[in-house]
Amino acid sequence: MSAPLLNVTDLTVVHDAEEGTRTLLDAVSLELGAGEVLGLVGESGSGKSLLCRSLVRLLPSSRLRIASGSVMLAGRELTSASEDEMRAVRGGEIGMIFQNPTSHLDPVMKIGGQIAEGIRFHQGLDAKAARAAAVDILAQVGFPDPARAYDSYPHEFSGGMRQRAMIGAALSSNPKILIADEPTTALDVTIQAQILCLLMDIRAKRGLSVVLITHDLGIVAQVCDRIAVMRNGRVVEVAEKRSLLSAPTHAYTRSLIASHPSLPDDQVTAEGPRPQAPGAVPVVDIEKLHVRFAGGGLFKRGSTVNAVDGVSLRIMPGETVGVVGESGSGKSTLARTILGLTPATSGTIRFDGTDIASGRSALATLRRETAMVFQDPYNALNPRLTVGKMLAEVMRVQGKVEASRIPARSAELLDLVGLGREFLDRKPRSMSGGQCQRAGIARALAVDPKLIIADECVAALDVTIQAQIVELFRELVQRMSLTLMFIAHDLAIVRHLCQRVVVMYRGKVVEEGLSAEVFARPKHAYTASLIAAIPHIDPDKPLLAPSKTPASALRPATA
Repeated sequence: MSAPLLNVTDLTVVHDAEEGTRTLLDAVSLELGAGEVLGLVGESGSGKSLLCRSLVRLLPSSRLRIASGSVMLAGRELTSASEDEMRAVRGGEIGMIFQNPTSHLDPVMKIGGQIAEGIRFHQGLDAKAARAAAVDILAQVGFPDPARAYDSYPHEFSGGMRQRAMIGAALSSNPKILIADEPTTALDVTIQAQILCLLMDIRAKRGLSVVLITHDLGIVAQVCDRIAVMRNGRVVEVAEKRSLLSAPTHAYTRSLIASHPSLPDDQVTAEGPRPQAPGAVPVVDIEKLHVRFAGGGLFKRGSTVNAVDGVSLRIMPGETVGVVGESGSGKSTLARTILGLTPATSGTIRFDGTDIASGRSALATLRRETAMVFQDPYNALNPRLTVGKMLAEVMRVQGKVEASRIPARSAELLDLVGLGREFLDRKPRSMSGGQCQRAGIARALAVDPKLIIADECVAALDVTIQAQIVELFRELVQRMSLTLMFIAHDLAIVRHLCQRVVVMYRGKVVEEGLSAEVFARPKHAYTASLIAAIPHIDPDKPLLAPSKTPASALRPATA
């Protein structure tokens, strides 16, 4: 066998603090061959992202350091390389696709300029040649009008298209290795399949080696050659994917497989809605709701985008309703309009029987009795506040908890969402994506809400934590008479948690019904395509490969 392109041997990373030194990566050893796709899986906080950042010496804190070990790239030692040498490696030889394109794309710089910047730095091209190369890359990653996309800003694209832009930026310098850190976490199943197919197509054309970080075993089963499982900063098992999935040797690997919600023979669905008392008032009652935005970006100037197009929906007390649909279908806009964060163009929204547009008091009541768990955990949390201060602020503003009880209640909230109480003193930048999202859920629970709208709240969590959060929501619904509107792209999670399912496509509700009925006998072709795209832990099941990018993926992010 030829020598591996990347060889990591006994890599140890530690955190230096006043109270002592803590080991975060413990003697990690891995190999990556030329043209190989290695899947890196494990729970949130297991060290997956830190490992990959350590390879290019982009540690997230000055208190972190590589204590020992070796990172060899094509025979060169990276742990002792100079900073000038590492600048050439970053992007030039190892490209990175980060978990959150919204945070890693400059919001005030056009997409094309961000890609051309890397081309000029690593390839030395002039501005005109760099622009031509960037437009070509945008075409390669699936932008239907790359010249127009070059002059557009990140906010003018949906999440799926922003992720394509991130991939383009990572490929701009022709790297040998591509590290993809949860590249499909926040995407719906059809867009996820498109991004994965795009990555595999680029890998085949360019001969790239890929490290794919993910918590979804269904993804690694379909696209990876080998799988490495991490836990508590250690690699506990590495094997060829079929061998690992069919006969795992480590107990932790077996628990990950058992926790995966998308097993082919899984027939578990949520129970039907609970009986309602005569004359019960819906928590949310929407009639013929329209939300329109002025066209721009990829749309013709002066045109109108129908983000929500004539939606009517009722959610009764204690119900869990799942809202699914591809990127740009209007799910998040619907949620934000229900909460009064986005103005409705026409139609009516009643909360607990009161029209939210009837006055300031109605809107104030809505804000006190509702909470939202946002899709993007990094942008939703204040980077300057610790988790404890963030929770205390919410409880002080709402006035539902006595001041003397706030510290104890904050600790209880972290217990509820599976975070240790030591996280009260942590800031978002020192937490993984999954840990940040759990802190966001704790913040939503802090207001003791009547309605929670969860916008992709489990997308960033590994499968074991997903299962815990789903069970947590079940308990909250039963114990607190909580009503839940659950927006998700993971249909398997919706099937487990939600009593009813609402399917949206291009701003319209195309199907609605009990979860068991919709998943067993979908009536609309679009619903059937979403169900077919659910990834399974089956290496021989073909990955859904849509023929082209859906038009709805090109809607503005707000849609």
